[in-house]
Amino acid sequence: MKLILAIIQDEDAPSTVQALVERGYRVTRIASTGGFLRQGNTTLLIGVEDPRVEEVVEIFRRCCRTRTAYLPVAVEATGLLQAHMIEVEIGGATLFVLDVERFESL
Repeated sequence: MKLILAIIQDEDAPSTVQALVERGYRVTRIASTGGFLRQGNTTLLIGVEDPRVEEVVEIFRRCCRTRTAYLPVAVEATGLLQAHMIEVEIGGATLFVLDVERFESL
């Protein structure tokens, strides 16, 4: 058995959770915050039998997309502090697939 810990954007969470539940997976949803952008994320915990891991990964591929965001960056030029916007790609999914030594449902 594996535990998939997935970090996704809040915007992708409803469709991802729905797709997982429709395929019979139990999902625990936790609100989290990313360190780089300091924006809200959703962390999902899913217990998966080994043969079904790739099916879950494919659901994330289908439901989680990348987006373009613009971040303000302070630039000091000629003694003046100016805000400059840079383009960054955010989103998608970060998945950790962990071995489960023991699982009990009580």
